[in-house]
Amino acid sequence: MHFAWRWIINGVAVLAAAMIVPGIHLRAASRSATPHDWLTLAVVALIFGLANVLIRPILLVLTLPLTIVTLGLFTLVLNALMLLLTSWVARVLHIAFRVDGFVPAFLGALIVSVVSFLLSRLAGPRLRT
Repeated sequence: MHFAWRWIINGVAVLAAAMIVPGIHLRAASRSATPHDWLTLAVVALIFGLANVLIRPILLVLTLPLTIVTLGLFTLVLNALMLLLTSWVARVLHIAFRVDGFVPAFLGALIVSVVSFLLSRLAGPRLRT
């Protein structure tokens, strides 16, 4: 159940970032939501979640001194890198998700962090079971 909630939270956070930040694109052509867009969002949320589970901890350990010196703000850079990695994997898999560069990725990381934090707090008891 924890995995499902994390997946939903990641999906909503990525969707919010794609809706707010101009350089993050979730779908290729149409402006109306289609089932294909929701499938794309689910796959992108899965890729983003896997990147955060598998790669981000390694990067956190490797950049620990820099994270300490910046009082934890460097983690936003790592989150931006995770969004860029998600975009790269999506491009390789021909999934309609693109991040245009580091600045949109950084702004998207801010939004993803805030939305994920708020939704995790709202779903708090569900995530602990």
